[in-house]
Order: sequence, then C-alpha cells, then structure tokens
Amino acid sequence: MVRAHEAGWAHAEGALRGPAWLREPADTNALVEHLWSANVAKDAAGELTVAGVPVSRIAAEHGTPAYVLDENDFRGRARAFRDGFAGWDVYYAGKAFLCTAVARWVAEEGLCLDVCSEGELTVALRGGVDPARIGFHGNNKSVRALRRALEVGVGRIIVDSFHEIERLAELTAGAERRAPVMIRVTAGVEAHTHEYIATAHEDQKFGFSITSGDALEAARRVLAADGLELRGLHSHIGSQIFDSAGFEVAAKRVLALHARVAAELGHTMPETDLGGGFGIAYTTQDDPSTPAVLATEMRAIVEHECRGLGIAVPHLSIEPGRAIVGPSTFTLYEVGTVKEVALDGGARRTYVSVDGGMSDNIRTALYDADYSCTLASRASDAAPELARVVGHHCEAGDIVVKDEFLPADVAPGDLLAVPATGAYCRSMASNYNHALRPPVIAVRDGESRVVVRRETFDDLLATDVGGSEE
Repeated sequence: MVRAHEAGWAHAEGALRGPAWLREPADTNALVEHLWSANVAKDAAGELTVAGVPVSRIAAEHGTPAYVLDENDFRGRARAFRDGFAGWDVYYAGKAFLCTAVARWVAEEGLCLDVCSEGELTVALRGGVDPARIGFHGNNKSVRALRRALEVGVGRIIVDSFHEIERLAELTAGAERRAPVMIRVTAGVEAHTHEYIATAHEDQKFGFSITSGDALEAARRVLAADGLELRGLHSHIGSQIFDSAGFEVAAKRVLALHARVAAELGHTMPETDLGGGFGIAYTTQDDPSTPAVLATEMRAIVEHECRGLGIAVPHLSIEPGRAIVGPSTFTLYEVGTVKEVALDGGARRTYVSVDGGMSDNIRTALYDADYSCTLASRASDAAPELARVVGHHCEAGDIVVKDEFLPADVAPGDLLAVPATGAYCRSMASNYNHALRPPVIAVRDGESRVVVRRETFDDLLATDVGGSEE
C-alpha cells in the first residue's frame, strides 16, 4: 500500500523507521543471497564480485553507473523455466530487457521470444531469433509494424482490439499464408500487485473482456477472416505475482471460453497462453516460487479445469521476463555525497546520493517499488544506520532505495550495488536531465564485456537538429 502524505509516500508518518519488514542486520557486510544472482559473492576484503570479477575492476573499466549482468545466471534461469515447463512453449518477455546478446542467449537456451513493438522485433531478428519462435504483442500495433511481422513470418500475433483484427484481415486478404493469431483476453482477475502492473481486471487498456462477450466476438471475427488462423487465447494477469491463485481463476475463465468457442463457433483452438508476471525477490519480504513449483501448480490447474470441461488440454505457453533477467543483474553506483538532514522532533535522515537515479531506475518513483542495496567496494566495522539512497536528478522523488541499513561510515567514493535491477530498469531508462543511459556489462567466467554501450553526449546531440543556424 502506498503511504499517504501530501508531500508523498517518502514523508509519511513512520517512514523514518522504515517498513515493518526491514530488520537491522547483524552484519551490514553480509549478502542476502536470494536477492543476488548465482555468481555474486563478497571476497575476503568485503568487495562484491560477480563471476570472479571484483566490482572495482568493473567500475574502473566501464565506469558507473552500470548494469552488471551475470550471463550464466541468466542462462540458468532460462533453462530452469525451459525444463520446469517441459512440453510448454516458454516465451521470454523481451520488454523486461532486450538486446541482441540477450536475444541470442534466449535462442541458444531453447526459449521463444515475445516482443511488443517493432523496435523489439528488430532487435530480436538482429539477435538471430527464428521469426517462427517470436510472438508479437501490443495494444496499438501500427499497420507498418503488422505488415513487417507478416513479412518476416512471426509465429503468432496477439490481437488486442477489433480495429487490429480489421487491419490484419485487410493485410492478409489474398495471401498464400494465413497469419497465426491469438486473442488477448481479460479474465477479470484482480492480481495482488500494484494497480499499474495488474493487467487482467476489466478497467484497463489490454485485451477483450470475457464477461462482456467481446472476447467471443473477437474469436468470431478472426474466424470470419480468410487470411487469419485462430490459434488460441492469451491471458496475462499482471506482474510480480507470487502465488498461483490468480492463475487458477484466470485459467478457469480462459479455458471455459476455449470450450465455448469450440461448441458455439465450431473451432477447437490448439493453444492457450497463461502469460507471465512471476515475481522475484527485491527485498527480504519477497519469497518467489521456483519454476519447477510453478510448473507443477499450473499444470495441475489446467488439467483439472480441462477435465471439468470435458476438453483436451491445449498446447500451453507462458511468458517469463522479470523472473529470468531480474535477479541476474545489479546496478553499480558510486557514492557522491552523504548528507544528514535534521527533521521535526529531533529526528534525522541520512541521504546517500549516487551517480545514477530515476533515469536508470524509475520503478521506485513510478510504482513505489522497494529495493535493497549493499556497500560493494569494501568491508566496514561501522554500526548499521538507516539510510535513503537517492539519485543526482533535480527531482525530490528521485529515490533509488527508500530504506536500507548501510554502514554508518559510508562515504563519497564508495561503490553501492542494488540487486534485482535486470527487469525494466534499462528498458524504462530515460535521458531525464540529459543523463546518459548506463551500459550493460555482461560478466562470465572472470571476464566482463559490454553488450550495450554507455550513451555519449554525441548520442544526445545526434537527434537535436536545431543547434546550428543556416
């Protein structure tokens, strides 16, 4: 729940004490292991390392801020979903984070790839992904984007409106190959997550409502279009979901519609996609399930519902993104200033300012998201002190970590690392205050390499065409 205060959640009563779940650590140098990628550790001197590479070397070679991506951890999480959901199609949700290297890893580990823009489609193709293993999402795909998806032969287009069905019908009229289509439906499920990332309730922009009858009508219109092939239904209940209860309700309603399309429209759809949204651990309060557990629970849910409806189990797919890339990456910052601010009643707050902020991680400001962090460049014997890690932007809401216990001697020049920043941080990064978006540094087997370079001032000026007079 967002803290209510006229000046914002960060100023609410009790904020100075931190959230109830945050406990003062016995040792501020210790890592909470389940928040970090598999190959992250601290060495004898207390310095954070990833795949054997110390963060001081990463900072010296690549600068800060930087997103540090543990390649083997990413690949391991991709394989865990592939193997846990054996017999299903696993589509990596590229919106979480996508670059050509990641697209290549996804393909090499046997996953499919979900894109939701022509830009993401371009990156996927450049990364060597087979177009037949690409799914194309989006609630407002342009005619140009749809035409390109058809030309390259994407494996499925998830339609999201009656207008899109009309556009696809016109684009495929007379074509030799029918376009494979799935229908995005809203199942009326109130997922237990932030309002802006809950996507299956009725009052939002995605999909066709099952309860209003729009989803059935969408199926009817797709079937009436000669150039379209109705492959199945697609449901996505939201993001950062930790239990299967929401999936159970959604599956019940989606499969009931699946059976109704067969009974009333005479078409048995071969596929069903239950979406993604599987949660990860950002703080000690988060306890996500493993892919194997999720697969067991979701498989049982689908089989139970299909038995009750008297239908065969369709071919199933899911779309994890955050759950693969989120824990595989941390953001490395350098501390610039440390400031104690006196507040009413004699209270004080410590602000630790780093060289990044809301331009590289907007989620705290946008979703009231919680993050953790650790002093990454050294060990400390100082007592723990509750601090707020903030960015360098000209914005009061520029907060990276709202509350964290850091050593009381944290100082300018120290390196801080924030775990679980692989999903949506680089994807949603901006040039606010004309900041340069950070690089993505992949680390594997004791070596680091740039997979997305840091922006330069030349990049900023490249699109600013009004600077010279003729």
